[in-house]
Amino acid sequence: MSVWQFARSVPIQKTRIYTNRYNGRQLSNVRIIPRLDIKGKNLIKGVRLEGLRVIGDPQAYALKYYQDGADELIYMDVVASLYGRNNLSDIISRAADQIFIPITVGGGIRSVENAQHILRSGGDKVAINTAAVSNPQLISDVARHFGSQAMVLSIEAKSTSPGHWEVYTDNGRERTGLDVVSWAQQGVSLGAGEILLTSIDMEGTAKGFDLDLIRSVRKAVKVPIIASGGMGNMAHFKAAANNDVDAIAAAHVLHYEHLTVSEIRKSAVEAGIQVRTV
Repeated sequence: MSVWQFARSVPIQKTRIYTNRYNGRQLSNVRIIPRLDIKGKNLIKGVRLEGLRVIGDPQAYALKYYQDGADELIYMDVVASLYGRNNLSDIISRAADQIFIPITVGGGIRSVENAQHILRSGGDKVAINTAAVSNPQLISDVARHFGSQAMVLSIEAKSTSPGHWEVYTDNGRERTGLDVVSWAQQGVSLGAGEILLTSIDMEGTAKGFDLDLIRSVRKAVKVPIIASGGMGNMAHFKAAANNDVDAIAAAHVLHYEHLTVSEIRKSAVEAGIQVRTV
């Protein structure tokens, strides 16, 4: 057994201290998850999933976040839907050699075979959006083969009117006509074990999360929710955490060094938010 195989086979110890409940669901530590959007070989960042700007080498940033105490990492291939396949296997393999926290990989995963390839490359979970909308059975198929914990339903949400959001696919380019809350419920019923909830309206703006969106989905499902899109400061982190999300994905605030992972964790502890002790 190689060093990599041994390291990836060791169960990750999770510190969970249950102090309260929400809608019959036990709440645990809020996870801090850097999100790395990838185009080709580059880490990029956009605003509302558009105007992509090259940030740098994803491996360098991933290592920095891991060493600073990130709980997990999310990698998203932002152009995968255009090419019909995920191109992150080499990047994930490199990361898995040096990074030993859960890695979620999304973008262009259209089959059980695609998911298997990503997991064998070093990913721990797959996030599926476009293919799940076109073929909801894929959610059940992936969950059955690899477990619900490995099947993350990625939802890109755009506000249509107060209290209503539409599901978008293809990295925010295509409308679906699906209601976000109803789709979240359907996805969970089909086997999704977690939801990556991205607000297109707030993504990359650093103006805060769409709290109404978070609350609406939170009331509808009991699986863990990762809030994504909008974090610009600790007030935004606290607001999302206080609305019972299980994890917060951060990109802009980390890539542009407005905050570090360790600073986020320290401030969360000071604010009484339950996070993993490093």
